[in-house]
Amino acid sequence: MAFSARVSRDVIAQINVTPLVDVLLVLLIIFMITSPVVMHKATMDLPQNDSKFTDPSIPIHLAIRADGAMYWNDAPVSRDQLTMQLSILATRSAQPALEIDAADGVAYDAVAKVLAQAKAQGLTRIDMLGTR
Repeated sequence: MAFSARVSRDVIAQINVTPLVDVLLVLLIIFMITSPVVMHKATMDLPQNDSKFTDPSIPIHLAIRADGAMYWNDAPVSRDQLTMQLSILATRSAQPALEIDAADGVAYDAVAKVLAQAKAQGLTRIDMLGTR
């Protein structure tokens, strides 16, 4: 039993477009999925460049110890004195930074109250210091 393979040595002059169509359909689906993500706009509050020169002043250091005692530039202060100091600091034209240095064992509530007081007074530059 002999089989004959009809192999033609002629050159095929047609392009097989099926793989091309498959690739184009996959790209179309990818673009349809990603285009809404690209068109989504995210709003951001970016810092604005001030034309006037800001005076870099010495920051205020507020230390909160584990027992709840507070020190304003190494001077002990009470809650009422802290409120007074923060209001005075907020009225300055060039507000210095308030650096809050909370000890490891301090309650979160104590730090949160100080942050809330500072924000309520209108302070804009509040820094949290970490371990040194």
